[in-house]
Parts: sequence; structure tokens; C-alpha cells
Amino acid sequence: QVQLIESGGGLVQAGGSLRVSCAASGRTFMSRMGWFRQPPGMEREFVAAINWSADNTNYADSVRGRFTISRDNVKNTVYLQMNSLKPEDTAVYYCAADLPPLGPWDYWGQGTQVTVSS
Repeated sequence: QVQLIESGGGLVQAGGSLRVSCAASGRTFMSRMGWFRQPPGMEREFVAAINWSADNTNYADSVRGRFTISRDNVKNTVYLQMNSLKPEDTAVYYCAADLPPLGPWDYWGQGTQVTVSS
């Protein structure tokens, strides 16, 4: 069983930066980790993902070049650094874990609210 706890959300002005974190407990060896978000009144969407060795990342087109996903396997934590934030980045941000054998996302966090004011 894996538990994911997000933190670091908050209110920031447009153009600002914020880093959200996801602390994992349980066995996450060789996992793929990801961030998703759900804007108000919309469906949850993919933001970014990273493999175990952190040498393969992918991003949604809407955040590429502004957001950076990273992980610290010693601390069992994954991060999402968000720069040049826009009001349309306002959403609840969720962390997800995909354990071997890799496929659908297996575990989800409870989410953290990020609000970008104009």
C-alpha cells in the first residue's frame, strides 16, 4: 500500500512561482510518479510525469517550459516546480504513483489547492 501526501499549495500572483511536493510512504521502488490537476468545473488532466531514474520526463503542452517535475528517491518525494504561473493554472493538484508493472496510475493523493490571481 502506498500513501501520497501533497503539500505546498497556496495563493500566488500571476507570474509568480510555487513548488508543490508529494511525500510517499510505502514501497515505491521503480515507480513512475506524476502530477495531475483539476481546474474548477473541469475534469482532471495530466500535468507531468517522471520515471524512477529521473531521466525521462514528460509534460502537458500547457505547462512545458514553465513547470519542472523532479524526484528524490532517498526522501521518497516528488516535486513540481511551477514558474510563470497563469490564472488558468488554478486547480487542485494531485500526485499519482504507478507501481511496477507500469500501466494505469495505482495510487492518488488527496490534492493541494493552487490559486493564481490575476
